[in-house]
Amino acid sequence: MKNKKSVNKAMKQISELKQDELVARDAELRKEKFLLRAQAKSGQLESPAKIRTARRNLARVMTELNKRASAGK
Repeated sequence: MKNKKSVNKAMKQISELKQDELVARDAELRKEKFLLRAQAKSGQLESPAKIRTARRNLARVMTELNKRASAGK
């Protein structure tokens, strides 16, 4: 499990990205999550923790996008 400092560091890095970079990262993480789930179903996934990491990173990006969208209203 990551400690709180590394999670805060990840959120800081995400918050520093531009809007178009965030959208691209969102698409990239969705594709990665899809491919990891497909590998898990076919038995090719080496580490199930990769799915969790991808899911959490995607959630971080989505949180930042939603925060920016609500701030723009």
